[in-house]
Amino acid sequence: MHRSSPPIRVGWIGTGVMGEPMCAHLLAADYPVTVFNRTRSRAEELLRRGAAWAGSPAEVAAASDVTFTMVGTPADVREVILGSAGVLSQAKRGSLVVDMTTSEPSLAKEIHRAARAIEVGAVDAPVSGGDIGARDASLSIMVGAEEQDFARVEPLLRLLGRTVVRQGGPGAGQHAKVANQILVASNIVGACEALLYGYRAGLDLSTLLMSVSQGAAGSWSLSNYGPRILAGDLRPGFAVRHFLKDLGIALTEAKRMSLALPGLALAEQLYLALQAQRGSELGIQGLVLALARACDIDWPPDT
Repeated sequence: MHRSSPPIRVGWIGTGVMGEPMCAHLLAADYPVTVFNRTRSRAEELLRRGAAWAGSPAEVAAASDVTFTMVGTPADVREVILGSAGVLSQAKRGSLVVDMTTSEPSLAKEIHRAARAIEVGAVDAPVSGGDIGARDASLSIMVGAEEQDFARVEPLLRLLGRTVVRQGGPGAGQHAKVANQILVASNIVGACEALLYGYRAGLDLSTLLMSVSQGAAGSWSLSNYGPRILAGDLRPGFAVRHFLKDLGIALTEAKRMSLALPGLALAEQLYLALQAQRGSELGIQGLVLALARACDIDWPPDT
């Protein structure tokens, strides 16, 4: 796809922990890339590698055939795509906008309607795999799109992720990501509780992790966050404040569909407790602190 003539021009909006390495993969594949971020300094590495700078999301769209967004919240998505200086204000007919932010399914559908009205394609493509997956291009990408739009963007997405699956039409990618976050929430709670149990039982936690991560209890969260929890490494690959946003979206969607999801509701309460303990900028594995404090355990334990 990227070897066609003229080359597809890519726009990228949002160069944070996830967005910067994801955009870098497209640069490495020799796509011409134009970037925008609210804080320009966070895009400097991409600019050094050859990306061009734009002064607004609208300027990115004007220079691009496919514009990706990877920002923080649904409000940010609305601003950078639907706002007065947003992507759709300058997007060319026949171009695509691909939102990779975890956002609201209803907003994805609204963006699709607005884009279609000006003959622009719109794709929702949230991801799972955290900062590790973004750096390694091993993300799982959940796509909501019309079939023809998915066919156009799939080769680009395969440079960013190992698993790229169209879940259905507009909004379906966001619904799949909600399901993903429900699973992650319960997995992190279980990982933290199991390690606290092992500590209080007097087990060697590294040995415990070696055993349980390879059995029926194994999961991506346990294998990737477990070692960080043991080391007291609570730096954000995915920050608590962003996860709480995701859990809020999930609970809102569950309520709309008359679903009772008590495990999800409990996880949100535990993360709210961590946020109240000034943990909003920690990685989601930082939940171990809130649970350890409830048990009067200092974390990480002395080894």
